Amino acid sequence: MKVLFFQIFCVFLLLSCKNEPARDGGNWEIISENLKYRAVEDALELKSGTFTFEIPASELPYQKVILLNASLVGYFTELGMEDRITGISSPEYVFSPAIREKIARNKIHNIGNEQKYDVEKIIALKPQVILTNYVANFENTYEILRRNGIRIIFLNEYEEQNPLEKSAYLKVFGVLLGAGEKAEERFAEISAEYNKLRELAATSATKPVVLANEMYGNQWFMPGGRTGLARFLADAHAEYIHADNNDDRAVPMSFEEVYVKAQGAEFWVNAGNHPSRKNMLQLNPNYEKLEVFRNGKMYAVTGREVGKSNDFFESGVVRTDLILKDYIKIFHPTLLPDYNLTYMKELK
Repeated sequence: MKVLFFQIFCVFLLLSCKNEPARDGGNWEIISENLKYRAVEDALELKSGTFTFEIPASELPYQKVILLNASLVGYFTELGMEDRITGISSPEYVFSPAIREKIARNKIHNIGNEQKYDVEKIIALKPQVILTNYVANFENTYEILRRNGIRIIFLNEYEEQNPLEKSAYLKVFGVLLGAGEKAEERFAEISAEYNKLRELAATSATKPVVLANEMYGNQWFMPGGRTGLARFLADAHAEYIHADNNDDRAVPMSFEEVYVKAQGAEFWVNAGNHPSRKNMLQLNPNYEKLEVFRNGKMYAVTGREVGKSNDFFESGVVRTDLILKDYIKIFHPTLLPDYNLTYMKELK
């Protein structure tokens, strides 16, 4: 069976289809600059950032997985593979009703949080693999787990700034979980819908000026012009006030700097998770100086939020088409007259 599985796996990886990204000369499946994979003799070779993993075909597909990052949950729910999760960190941040129900029934175990993972419990659960973002400070923990025979695979989807490349991580989860065909189909659908929406937005005669994010302490962490948010806003046919910046990360700015750049802004998006403008003003009275605060439209990412969990950071990691759809509905409502916002919510 293992030989048969690997033969099928190889054929799957090597067959091309119109929705797949380009491959390099080594038959790699290219997800992004940070992630690629291919079939090698009796194994799957996966390159994620600076890490290379060679996973024996006999290990796949994984049946018992522990997640150290709630941001990876969305890939499992999109594939309907919630039952593969045996443990998860910080379960209070999980939005998925199916996974929350399994946590409540102790079908999925709480293994601590980034302040302190319950290493003994993780070992006792005997997972086949741990999937997580890489955090250098946890290297000692990773080494303890490795010494106990637990494979750890690092997948840093948060580093991706191209929305569809972040969605394409779904393919890797498909290969690891034995749902490759479904993953290919779902990504093709998400990608096609995203591109269709981008083309729709481009037909709008208007291109509104947009401010994003908010202040933390004395600094406003403004997404750079090469970040995923900047890409979303461009694809939604909006003029982002920081689009001329070349950073692929958030850039700390003073309120005064933002005040100058935000002149003429008609929309303010990703304004935290506040329940109202009044609440924002109580935290920072300077907001009232902004014209967009007084007379513009403002939106927070609270459309799907329960307690500490927020689906924008869960299913939204995969469903980038729906995030783009939200932005288009906000900026160009007549283009999507029958659509109701999914992840965003207007602040009154």
